[in-house]
Amino acid sequence: MTTAEQPKKERKMNLGYEIFVGVLSILSILNIFLGYLAKDPDLSGILDIMNGLFSIIFLGDFAYRMLTVPSKSQYFFRDFGWADLFASLPLPQFKILRVFRLFRVYRLMTKIGPKVIVNTLVKDRAGSALYVLLLMGILVLEFGALAVLKWEKVNPDANIKTASDALWYTFVSITTVGYGDRYPVTDSGRLFGVLVMTAGVGLFGTLTGFLANAFLGPGKQAEGEASAPSAPAEAAALLTEIRDLLAEQKADQAHMLERIAALEQRLG
Repeated sequence: MTTAEQPKKERKMNLGYEIFVGVLSILSILNIFLGYLAKDPDLSGILDIMNGLFSIIFLGDFAYRMLTVPSKSQYFFRDFGWADLFASLPLPQFKILRVFRLFRVYRLMTKIGPKVIVNTLVKDRAGSALYVLLLMGILVLEFGALAVLKWEKVNPDANIKTASDALWYTFVSITTVGYGDRYPVTDSGRLFGVLVMTAGVGLFGTLTGFLANAFLGPGKQAEGEASAPSAPAEAAALLTEIRDLLAEQKADQAHMLERIAALEQRLG
C-alpha cells in the first residue's frame, strides 16, 4: 500500500467511529438545550452528569486523534483540533464548539459518498454493531433515568428522588444486576423500568454475542480457510476494494476541480 492510499484506508476503517462521535456530539448539543428547558434541578443534574461523561469521551477522542494523525499541527489548527480540545472541557461556554465535530463528519461523508459509506459499514458489521450498542446503552441510560426520575420524585413514598438515584437504578437495571436498593413505586415509573430492563437484556445479550464472535471468529475463519479454497472470496473482496478506491478518486478529483474553479474565479 502506498503512502497516499494509507490515509484513505485508515479513514475507511474509522468511519464507524467518526459517525459514533458525531452522534454523541448531536446528543451533547441536545443536552445543552434540554438543560435550559428543564426546570427541575434533579433532571438538570442527570444532564450534567451525562455531559461530564461526554467530556471524558471527547477528551479521549482528542488525545486519540493527536496520537494518530499524520500532521498534528494541521489537525489542531486547520481541522479544528483546538475546538475539539476546548469542547472537551467540562465548561458550559465551550460546549457549543462540539458543532465542529459535526462539520468534520459531514465533510467526511460528503467526500466519501453514500455508496462507499454503506459498503464500509456492511463489511465492518462487527465494529458497526459495537458502536450501535454503545450508543444505545448511553441513550437508555440518560433518557431512562430522566423518565424514571420525572415520575418517581413526585411520589412521597418513592426512593428514587435524586439524579444519582435515577442513574444508579437505570445502570444496574441495564446491566441486569438489579441490587434492589432503588426501585420505582409508581405505575409510570415501573413502566419505564420495564422498558429499561428489557432494553438492558437485549443490549447485554447482543454484547455477549459480539464478544464471543470477536474471540471465536478468528479461529473459525482459519478453519474455513484451511478446509475450503478462498480465491473467489478474495477476488470479490479485491474487486470491491478497487471499486471503492475508484469512487474515492472520483470524489477527490471532483473536489479538486471545484477548488481550481474557485481559484480561477478569484484570479480572474
